[in-house]
Amino acid sequence: MVPAAELARRIESFQVELRAAEVDAALLLQKVDYYYFSGTMQLSYLYIPAEGEPLLMVVRDWDRARNESALANVVPCPSVRQAPVLIQAQQGRLPASLGLEFDVLPVKEYFRIQKLFPGVRLTDVSGLIHRVRSRKSSWEVGQMLQAAALAAEVYAAVPRLLRPGMTEIELAGLLEAEAKKRGHEGLLRMRSLNYEAYTWHILSGASGGVVSYLDGPVGGQGLSPAFPVGAGRKPIEAGEPILVDFGGVVNGYQVDETRMYCLGRMPDKFRRAYEACLEIERTVLEAARPGVSCHYLFGLARATAEKLGYEDAFLGPKGKKVRFVGHGIGLEINEPPYLAEGHDYPLEAGMTFALEPKMVFPGEGAVGIEDTVVVEANGCRRLTDMPDGIIEIEP
Repeated sequence: MVPAAELARRIESFQVELRAAEVDAALLLQKVDYYYFSGTMQLSYLYIPAEGEPLLMVVRDWDRARNESALANVVPCPSVRQAPVLIQAQQGRLPASLGLEFDVLPVKEYFRIQKLFPGVRLTDVSGLIHRVRSRKSSWEVGQMLQAAALAAEVYAAVPRLLRPGMTEIELAGLLEAEAKKRGHEGLLRMRSLNYEAYTWHILSGASGGVVSYLDGPVGGQGLSPAFPVGAGRKPIEAGEPILVDFGGVVNGYQVDETRMYCLGRMPDKFRRAYEACLEIERTVLEAARPGVSCHYLFGLARATAEKLGYEDAFLGPKGKKVRFVGHGIGLEINEPPYLAEGHDYPLEAGMTFALEPKMVFPGEGAVGIEDTVVVEANGCRRLTDMPDGIIEIEP
């Protein structure tokens, strides 16, 4: 359960943002957002005024929401049509301006809200939500540390489970089972249209060089044109790089990490490229601290890759590169901050991000490192604190 004090801190921070933006209130419909501010994912509408107590209007299930949420005002709401009546009963009036999550709200829902609140100015508050959510509390970092500990046990199981000839998807299923036994929640939530995030991403040999729709440096063949990304049916063979990117989730909070394995000795080409990835990660983390521009850190990563001779392979093959080396993470796998081209805003204490320098060689394979870190006053602390050497397994 999310502590009452934690919810109060989040709501107060959001209300400060609402007042600064001169928005009277917000109505949140996306479940990750209303979970963040209420502590429950039961189907609800969350009304947060710029001043005063929030109102959680629950469609289903009210009994569970009342037990899960520490908010004082949790009421049943059979339909969104009842929302204006409930808001007016609690607040004494309807707002002059109402903030919505334009980045995820379907157009149909927007028109429905517009009809329910005639004369009310509807405005976008998704940026305000992102700003509040990007700064993690010590409680949130604690949840992510639990996810990291779970993931570390899953990665430690790879040498025991991996054998020559097994398919990528077979290893993925075994790792998923190992994770589920430890309480892994399975779903990586992603704030996006047409992107689904899953917890396993296992690419061996030439699979690592396959580009897909996924906005990431490595794609993978996947299982079919309907699921064209990640682990596929390719058998895993000795002497090829095996990239394991398996996210862990506990209490909704995620971590993202990547480690490299090989059945037998990793070929020198990939070994050298992996050492370059480690050097890029070290360079960026040494520079990352509050006040440093995310755009600058992306440029630093790219410049380091060029200096080491990996300009062509870094972050994807030539002509198909991604324009980020790190992404924020928490309740969703694509939160601010982004260590990316054009994201010229500073890191702040409490931000968490996954840093993932990777090298891609079409037709041959991919290597890379990824760690989730938290920004602290004097630098970054790694949450996914696992060994980062190549793990070579006797075939």
